[in-house]
Amino acid sequence: MTLIDIVLVDKSPLVLAGLSKIFEDDQRFSIIATAADGERFMEAVERLSFDVAVIGWEMPFMSGRDVLNELKGRENAPKIIVHTGSSKPGVARQVLQLGGAGFCSKQESPQVLVDTVFSVSEGRMVFPFMSMDAAPTDGLDSLTPRERDLLGSLAGGQTNAQIANGHGISLNTVKFHLKNLYEKLGVNNRAQAVARFLAGNDGY
Repeated sequence: MTLIDIVLVDKSPLVLAGLSKIFEDDQRFSIIATAADGERFMEAVERLSFDVAVIGWEMPFMSGRDVLNELKGRENAPKIIVHTGSSKPGVARQVLQLGGAGFCSKQESPQVLVDTVFSVSEGRMVFPFMSMDAAPTDGLDSLTPRERDLLGSLAGGQTNAQIANGHGISLNTVKFHLKNLYEKLGVNNRAQAVARFLAGNDGY
């Protein structure tokens, strides 16, 4: 029997340990690596070859959305399943639109996740029922906590350098987050992003 090589990613050490135990106990799978955030997962993608990854949606440094964007068009990219407890509407739809292979809520039993990984490894896509006619959101609910902080800094008139200093990150990291932020909001520049932020500011 050919083992299914997988990588597991979750920001919670407890959840990650639980997932590891579940898949270690199933002889169909081989855990190649685990990671606590999106950046470390992308490092694993560069170094290792594996079939399927189970990742979170709201992760430090690089969110699930960031990871899927980064993997777009990449040759021999692993199949991605997003496993999340996020209650934000439309997450499953975003995963599908960004090229993810599957979605599983943390409210489901562990066996549902195992079955999802196995199905995806065989070339199937696994998603809950969703109406594709549903009205799109304004994009604000798809932002990570870091991106919401950066957007607030933009609205406060800070420059990229000031944002970098204030958040303890590099200028390149600021530019990376802002690029993703603009894409999520469907805007082209900081003025449009700030206008979107102000329009939806009641939710922050």
